[in-house]
Amino acid sequence: MSEAVQEKWNELADIKDELAARDWFPGTSGNLSIKVSDSPLSFLVTASGKDKRKRTAEDFLLVGGNGQPLEETHLKPSAETVLHQQIYEKTDAGCSLHVHTIDNNVISELYGEQGEITFRRQELIKAFNIWDEDGEINVPIVENYADLPRLGDAVAERIAPGIYGVLIRNHGITAWGRNGFEAKKHLEAFEFLFSYHLKMLALRK
Repeated sequence: MSEAVQEKWNELADIKDELAARDWFPGTSGNLSIKVSDSPLSFLVTASGKDKRKRTAEDFLLVGGNGQPLEETHLKPSAETVLHQQIYEKTDAGCSLHVHTIDNNVISELYGEQGEITFRRQELIKAFNIWDEDGEINVPIVENYADLPRLGDAVAERIAPGIYGVLIRNHGITAWGRNGFEAKKHLEAFEFLFSYHLKMLALRK
């Protein structure tokens, strides 16, 4: 493993450890990736079926722009590698994070028919560099297609300027940023907004 790949590996492993401490990977769910090179595209992605609460030498593998391993390995890339592939092709992202939480699942079901949820006048939207007093952040919601290429296309179709994450209905959220720090910041902000919104709805009943 080259020094550059090892550096990215360690960065992604540190992010995985932080998210695991929040219990955001129930039942081996979730997957993470970090870009290694732009041209040709290559990125580290979580290996399928691993317990993400543990840190091992087989947590990630290097794949190319087609989502297939670039080196001989017995490991299989996450089944949802196509989501990360689409994000790297459609954005300037350097890191992409996909987690399943109760809050993001409930939000995606509550607003699934609308196809999106919008947050306004929330301090945490500053995490997305939105500083206007009346600023807002929009999170698209797509159906949870079992056909993963179709799911990848559905996510890609909702990517636009100002979009930093897409909810998959009753599945989870994929959030991204230009690097690992920014991707984690965006994910944390989304999860805060989801949790806040659900608590406010409960209080209003």
